[in-house]
Amino acid sequence: MSKKILVITGSPRKKGNSFAMTEAFVNAAQAMGHSVKRFDAAMMKLGGCHACETCYKTGKACSFDDDFNIIAPEILEADAIVFSMPVYWYSIPSQIKAVIDRIYSLVVGGKDISGKECALIACCEENDLTVLDGVRIPMERTAALNKWKMVGEVLVPGVLNIGDINNTDGCARAAALAEKI
Repeated sequence: MSKKILVITGSPRKKGNSFAMTEAFVNAAQAMGHSVKRFDAAMMKLGGCHACETCYKTGKACSFDDDFNIIAPEILEADAIVFSMPVYWYSIPSQIKAVIDRIYSLVVGGKDISGKECALIACCEENDLTVLDGVRIPMERTAALNKWKMVGEVLVPGVLNIGDINNTDGCARAAALAEKI
């Protein structure tokens, strides 16, 4: 069955390792007949949540009108959401964290976002797989809080320079992730 998949990336490097895995996932998902919409958060105008709780008071998800209001309707429509990012300073990059934080506006606005599938694609410089816990654990808890089903994770350590991902099975694993959705 064809699904609507929303992919949100968090890297500012267009030729980077997480982007390469994202491309592999998107190509595989489209080849399977899924509809894929992608937002590269680092190339968008996004700010953090102001906790004003005026969500949807202006008719848009957020009263502070930036590019999150373009992403919000797509989150609501998606059957599955895939987050793709590198690890920055042992955590989620701010470029994508703004999107994750502002999902709060959908909750405050009374929108039912439960029942979606969720997946994570992430990589880091260090060879220690536990470095990825800084993105894995918050994403797993975000999925649980929103009542999303975490269907898979592709976590690749030891990639820093552009192209390092080609020395791993990361792109193949990202492509295979499409089969889990």
